[in-house]
Amino acid sequence: MPPFVETILFIFALIVIGYGAAALGLLKAQTGEGLSTFVVSVALPMLLFRTLLAADFGSGLPWGLWIAYFSGIAVTWTLGHITIRQVFGRDARAGVVAGVTSAFANLVLLGLPLIAGIYGPDGLLLLSLIISIHLVILMAVSMLLFEWAQHKDGVSKGSIGIVAFVRSFGLQLIRNPLIVGILCGLIGRLIGLELPSLGSRLVNSLADIAAPLALFAMGMSLRNFGLAGHLMPAAALTFLKLMVMPTVVLVMALILNLPPLTAQVAVVSASMPAGVNSWLIANKFNTGQRLASTAMTMSTPLAVLSTLFWVFVAAHVFGG
Repeated sequence: MPPFVETILFIFALIVIGYGAAALGLLKAQTGEGLSTFVVSVALPMLLFRTLLAADFGSGLPWGLWIAYFSGIAVTWTLGHITIRQVFGRDARAGVVAGVTSAFANLVLLGLPLIAGIYGPDGLLLLSLIISIHLVILMAVSMLLFEWAQHKDGVSKGSIGIVAFVRSFGLQLIRNPLIVGILCGLIGRLIGLELPSLGSRLVNSLADIAAPLALFAMGMSLRNFGLAGHLMPAAALTFLKLMVMPTVVLVMALILNLPPLTAQVAVVSASMPAGVNSWLIANKFNTGQRLASTAMTMSTPLAVLSTLFWVFVAAHVFGG
């Protein structure tokens, strides 16, 4: 069995085990919620902090990587929005949810352990550089588009104002542990921070358990979401997420002539299934929750096959 195949099967097996533990009642739902909170609030921020603290930015900012990946987001988001509105006749707010769902990949709970397992520390660093601006940009775009959609649908007649928007957005950022971990890692790298032995042991102990716990917690959370209707719209968004987005990123990587490892990480990262953030955003604005839930639940098991496909394609096209 090729190493990358074993890695992908291992990763999805941990998700299945988490799902099974929840489905069989071996662990209570509150346990899964607690694990997810711990992973997102402590373990994964430590992993991002450690990765960026040791990062080598000798070649400067990865503009090519960012342009390739976010081109995929822009195209897929637009297609998801148009599909839900024009094909399925939903309103503008549902269109925003569809855009988020088709373009907001599960880069944290699933992407980090998968990329690290296949491409090692160098691949993990590249994904961390995507994550460093991914959450910030997509949160800002989501908030702006929902403000527009509420006016278009006649739900809101007022305006939050630029000051209120910036304040709300800033508060969400500084309260997000992943953003804090990224910023601390970048600042530590810039000032040449060297952790003492005890500090390194503490960071490493938490960072090392991030990947398996994230996958297990993700499996438990999928049990809570499940298929909640809207199967045809969700299937359309799943196709956009798993097939169209990585295709766009692959084409952009070829146009930009990205280095082989950078191109492969970009394509495989783009092939990740819809993440829980799409449901959280839908829930925040109280629309499209069932659509986001179904698309996330549907795309995750299908990603076993699609990820294998895109890892193989990326290796074949870019070498490695």
